Amino acid sequence: MKKVIILLLVSVSLTVSAKKGPKETGTSYAKEVLQPYVDSGRLAGAISVFYKDGMQETCCIGYADVAKKRPIKMDNAFMQCSQTKGFCGVTIAKLVEEGKISLDDPVSKYLPEFNELWVLDETKDGIKKLHKAKNVLTIRMVLNHTGGFPFEISAKRNDVKGGGWSGGAPIRQVASIAAASPLMFEPGTREMYSNTGIDIGAAVVEVVTGMKWENYLKQEVLDPLGMKSTWFWPTDKQIKNKIELYETKENAPAEWREEMGWEQRPYNDAHVFASAGAGLWTTANDQLKFYKMLMNLGMGDNGVRILKEETVKNLLARSTRPEGMGGYSLGLSAPVNDDENAWFGHGGAWGTNCSVNWHKKELKLWVVQCAGGGQPWSNEVGKAAEKFFAQPMNSGVDAYTGRVK
Repeated sequence: MKKVIILLLVSVSLTVSAKKGPKETGTSYAKEVLQPYVDSGRLAGAISVFYKDGMQETCCIGYADVAKKRPIKMDNAFMQCSQTKGFCGVTIAKLVEEGKISLDDPVSKYLPEFNELWVLDETKDGIKKLHKAKNVLTIRMVLNHTGGFPFEISAKRNDVKGGGWSGGAPIRQVASIAAASPLMFEPGTREMYSNTGIDIGAAVVEVVTGMKWENYLKQEVLDPLGMKSTWFWPTDKQIKNKIELYETKENAPAEWREEMGWEQRPYNDAHVFASAGAGLWTTANDQLKFYKMLMNLGMGDNGVRILKEETVKNLLARSTRPEGMGGYSLGLSAPVNDDENAWFGHGGAWGTNCSVNWHKKELKLWVVQCAGGGQPWSNEVGKAAEKFFAQPMNSGVDAYTGRVK
């Protein structure tokens, strides 16, 4: 009887811990440097979160919509663009962990159309000179941007109108078109940032799981983490309350932009296809759930384990590229040498970013919808983060602290 009571008390204790969440530090390092930009109008609005081992500074400053004076909030939807790549990396890592694939498997093992590939040598007078690829294209290469693929395939580009998406394409179709198109270089010999490569990785997931990639992602990552506001097709309500796009101007207020070429309205109709390279909408609250899972080496703040610790350490937090090509793992920017000061994460085209240090349980999240013109406040925000992490911390308790692995 005593053992039962003790177990019940431990269970209740862990449940209370899981609901408590991080403790706010009461500091305002980010707000202090951002306020002048908001006051001048150069920055419409932004969200900054600094987190360290249970202690958090949350800054929501300015507006999601300046014209309507609608304050920016943690539950406002926004386009995270290329931060979507890390979600594909997690699905690939999960299949590797389960022994269903290997990073060094040929892509052609799952997608036969990649059995024969051609590399572009030159284009002269409209004629392409090609040679048959000598190197085998692997899953590792498509996930770390060393496969030789262009940023987007022709079917997704709208070159006639000056660039942008023509509406996207199904992931399996993207892979097939990429296989029939010339590579920019021999697989594994250089690096070139590519949405296409990540989509090919997602196509492998579809073949192995028998599910659409986005549905597998939802089943294995989004739903278990409680990320209810993250999806490729935002609701009408989310769009109505979204963080608007603004172009930064020098010595003038930011200018509202209706849309961007790579993310065109309407945002949730039938012309939108899921892409593992970009396209997920989310909120700051939801994004924290994903990146805290990475920071906690596969364990969500809600106690759900997505990946094993060693999987995150070896496949996501450390570069998988050959020496001399910079740091990148599976859909995530990651260091070549993972020491106690190493961070990994990803940014998005409209200025968003989130990175984590699993050694020190630290996290930096930045949300803005910047439609060009740069971010003149970036260095100051970086210094604000340094001040936050350098300050003495009272021991905070969050959902991860004290939990059994």
